Amino acid sequence: MEPNSRRPLSRQTGFTLVEIMVGLAIGMLATLVIMQVFSVFEAQKRVTTGTADAQTNGGIALYNIGRELQMAGYPLMPVTDSPLECTTTTIDPLAGVGGIFPVAITDGGAAAGASDSITIRYGTTMTGGVPTPITAMVGQTATVANNLGCQGNNIALIVNGTACAVTSASAVVASTTTITLQNTTGAIANANLSCLGVWNEIVYGVNNGNLDRSGVPSVAGIVNVQAQYGVSNTAASNQVTQWVNASGGTWAAPAVADRNRIKSVRVAVVARNAKMEPAAVTAACSSTTAAAPTGLCAWAGSASSPAPTIDLSNDPDWLRYRYRVFETIIPLRNMIWSKDTL
Repeated sequence: MEPNSRRPLSRQTGFTLVEIMVGLAIGMLATLVIMQVFSVFEAQKRVTTGTADAQTNGGIALYNIGRELQMAGYPLMPVTDSPLECTTTTIDPLAGVGGIFPVAITDGGAAAGASDSITIRYGTTMTGGVPTPITAMVGQTATVANNLGCQGNNIALIVNGTACAVTSASAVVASTTTITLQNTTGAIANANLSCLGVWNEIVYGVNNGNLDRSGVPSVAGIVNVQAQYGVSNTAASNQVTQWVNASGGTWAAPAVADRNRIKSVRVAVVARNAKMEPAAVTAACSSTTAAAPTGLCAWAGSASSPAPTIDLSNDPDWLRYRYRVFETIIPLRNMIWSKDTL
């Protein structure tokens, strides 16, 4: 008998339908777990990144405001008949100057979303704005004892007792110590004249989630700015005894005597994390007078010096964002140095 050379058929190999279904279920379960972990991690990363951005933006915004506030009032010299004592100030419209007082806060009011703005004024002269007496006037040309570094197009300040006049120096002749003035109001013999260089008037405020510097966005993610004056009992004292909003009959437009009591400015900058949370994560400030308030607060106030209110409720979802508040006190050093002459 011949041997059978054909091999027996081997059994079929592979996965059954049940095994495939079980494998798919396990794979889908694993994918679901991975996606859930990824989603939680991504949300946490956005919170962390957004908080870091808010901290950076808030720090930069506060630094910018503080740096220019330190210059406020330069170079208004602390001399007899200081320009800070002027009860009347005549400003030449062509000079493009809004005022000479170092700083002015515009209170945003009590409306939801209201933010304060801060106007900072200072000059750039390299010679300190030292006043020199006018010895003679011929037409629009003032003869002075020393032009003290005045240059053409500098802002010129004329002080005669408690009367000030602001104009510009259209021409300066160093060899003859003569200065041609754009406007001669107040420019009489024995009045003091000083050149302030380029006169800066910087306005910081909030617009569409940005900190604006004179209308130009400078730092993103800033939703509110609050500021108060630190005032002393008298102009001759540098001790701040009260913090006040720039509102009401006294401080919305302070008279000269009250204006010279302003020795410092306290500023709070509110930066927002751009990530909106699914539920409320922020609460309104619990108190503007408590020593340890909770919620979104500018700083701890007192009964005599309430802190300003931060109200962001103009955005219906404001509670679902995280915020960082940065605050500091900036002494007005040019006001402080002038106390003996005020």
